[in-house]
Amino acid sequence: MARQRQLSEVDQDLIRLVQTPRFDRWIEQITATGGCAHPIHLTGSTTTRDTATGEVLHHYDTRNEPGERLLIRCRNRRATVCAPCSRLHAGDTFHLVRAGLVGGKTVPADVRERPRLFLTLTAPSFGPVHRATADGQRCRPRRDAGRCDHGRPLGCPAVHEAGDPLTGQPLCPDCYDYPAHVLWHAHAGRLWKAFTDNLYNHLAARVGRTRTGLRRSLRISYAKVAEYQKRAAVHIHAVVRLDGARGPDDPPPAWATADVLTAVVRTAAAAVGLRTPFSAALGEHELRWGAELDARPLRAFGGGEGLADDAVAAYVAKYVTKGATDTGAGLDHHITNPDDITAAPVSAHVRTLMHTCWRLGGLPELEPLRLRAWTHTLGYRGHILTKSHAYSTTYTALRAERADHQSGRTQTTDPDLITDAHWRYVGSGHTPGAALLAAGIAEDHARNREIAREEMAADSRGPVGSG
Repeated sequence: MARQRQLSEVDQDLIRLVQTPRFDRWIEQITATGGCAHPIHLTGSTTTRDTATGEVLHHYDTRNEPGERLLIRCRNRRATVCAPCSRLHAGDTFHLVRAGLVGGKTVPADVRERPRLFLTLTAPSFGPVHRATADGQRCRPRRDAGRCDHGRPLGCPAVHEAGDPLTGQPLCPDCYDYPAHVLWHAHAGRLWKAFTDNLYNHLAARVGRTRTGLRRSLRISYAKVAEYQKRAAVHIHAVVRLDGARGPDDPPPAWATADVLTAVVRTAAAAVGLRTPFSAALGEHELRWGAELDARPLRAFGGGEGLADDAVAAYVAKYVTKGATDTGAGLDHHITNPDDITAAPVSAHVRTLMHTCWRLGGLPELEPLRLRAWTHTLGYRGHILTKSHAYSTTYTALRAERADHQSGRTQTTDPDLITDAHWRYVGSGHTPGAALLAAGIAEDHARNREIAREEMAADSRGPVGSG
């Protein structure tokens, strides 16, 4: 015991775990979670019965598990929080987005022939910021630029690389409109809703129909992802597809082409304008999309114009796993008091946005925006990825399909069977020693996937000298 007390906390915990009864079963649970860094602990049971006879066909109870609990994945999308669950989430996102582009997962393959665009909608300018440049171009070259009212230069002759800490920082923090930045984030969901409403209105006007008449023959389906720019402002990447009124199973009218959609997207975005409620402290702000808008057609296969569907799906899947540490915008956890903002490992620009968010959250007229609850995301309240109902499958369906595949079950609904489940949350996370073992299991899984990819790549090339 004296020697053990000289060991580190991790080593002591490892010894305790190895000596625990049913240690092998505990390792099986950790392995089943893929080495999840912060698993959820549940206690309870599930029982499946035949409704006709009352016979118990299956029963599971955590009383027979180590510690009388079952460990399940945390399912956190951020790689900085849990790499194993983040990797799984990225895979689900790829299949969700791809199914809406080329079919599969209950979506017909005909969708690849529909008018489809990959859009990028940006936030407007809240003040000039330093920007990364290429080919030796200067940041903001201005002859006789002068200085702002606060005595700072209005131009910047420097050449900034992408990793330059100045990139995205305001030329003058005192001139930068921080309240407008925060309010724009808080209303980003409404701005997107206004944009999609405008799409219907502008399409109807283009073909000489009423909006109601248009909805009888056409539906706009989409999946969108939010991304923080260097200036810590969100912009939106979206896959937009035109379907018939019944959704993916129904082709759109012949006049609904990618060119028509591209033209209408630009006018619909430009027409968006939302006014914030009047505030004695802030006045009134009019919120719009930024002037920069990119719209590119999508293609399902190689050749031809446009972006490749798989490339777009992979891009979206990669982005949803990024946490605040990756983007440099905000934090991955909630802020509980202003001291958390002061201690946050963020740039001065992001810290000022957080303080602004917290300050505005204390105004009674802005209470419905719940800005203090969303200070860690700089006021942005939406999910990173959202989609319309008819775009494709759901995360829930993908997870259920994966669970059935892993267990060897098939997805069937038997009216003669009933399942009673009673579960209770009892904790989360790992002890120090368990965290080390889980990290090793996660590393083994990652290495096994890498080896499998290398072998698949070698098989696709064929034996050396063949051909």
